[in-house]
Amino acid sequence: MYDTAKQLIDDAHSILIIQAENPDGDSLGSALALEELLGGLGKTISLYCDVEIPKYLRYIDGWDRVTQDFNTSADLAIIVDTSSDTLISKALQIAGVRHFLESHPVLVIDHHVETDSTLSFDHTMLIEEAASSTQVIYGLAAHSGWGITESAATAMLAGLLSDTLGLSTQSVNEAVYLTASKLSALGASPAKIEDRRREFMKKSAEILKYKGILLERIEYFLDGKLALIRIPWEEIQQYSDQYNPSVLVLDEMRLVEGVELGVAIKTYPDGKLTGKLRSNLPIAAAVAGFFGGGGHAYAAGFRVYESIDTIIPELLDATDKALKEQSNDR
Repeated sequence: MYDTAKQLIDDAHSILIIQAENPDGDSLGSALALEELLGGLGKTISLYCDVEIPKYLRYIDGWDRVTQDFNTSADLAIIVDTSSDTLISKALQIAGVRHFLESHPVLVIDHHVETDSTLSFDHTMLIEEAASSTQVIYGLAAHSGWGITESAATAMLAGLLSDTLGLSTQSVNEAVYLTASKLSALGASPAKIEDRRREFMKKSAEILKYKGILLERIEYFLDGKLALIRIPWEEIQQYSDQYNPSVLVLDEMRLVEGVELGVAIKTYPDGKLTGKLRSNLPIAAAVAGFFGGGGHAYAAGFRVYESIDTIIPELLDATDKALKEQSNDR
């Protein structure tokens, strides 16, 4: 897999790196690490995301180089941390983008092995079971003999720490610690990354008050195993620029006694509905997959165009089924 990916990169001069429309620390770290690594090889790099990078991710240096300008003059596209048409749908609606992706080589670098690719154009997959896409990129860089600068190492470590919640999730194993150690030896500082993250995670009094409102609105289903919060468009408009409403409460939800899955559902005026899932059992990807989404066993998401009244019963059924299957597997 590494050799095929390396050949595609070697053959290109100008490379466009694409994140999904729900960027996170791993996707941003992946994009910035590739920018540094491939720029060091003499490649011309442009960074694209469907949306502006949210404020809570701006602790990762270089976030401001990510634009909403899709460079259709590139020779190669690299999609990081997703293999879903749904999560790049805004890009696909831009004039000329689908033709570009159908007529140029596309490399996908991902670590969501639980989720099958739904991309509707030809592409080459570099996917392996890892804690983050930045860990896959480190493996590619090490295999290819690319020089890894301190900036590249820092971006990769930021992505790894983000997707593992500071090396604390179930995906962390000996290989993850080894990668983190090597990145640290290359100059990446976990302490500096965490200091910056904490600074950007600070909340205004308004956001703390809103968090209290959200906590009061949590609903419980399936004998308390499913915790659900609904976030309407008006609140997304009012608060998202300061802080992601879903992130405010999801971890709190799954810390409630008896809860196995926390779900935050956002509703949008165009009929779109998104779900962000965090679980204590390895069922998040299975439940998200019911709606065509995916992700990790313990953290996943989906997007659909259905009414919330339709989605809630389906969510209950999907969660109940996943819980029963998990119980049977024990």
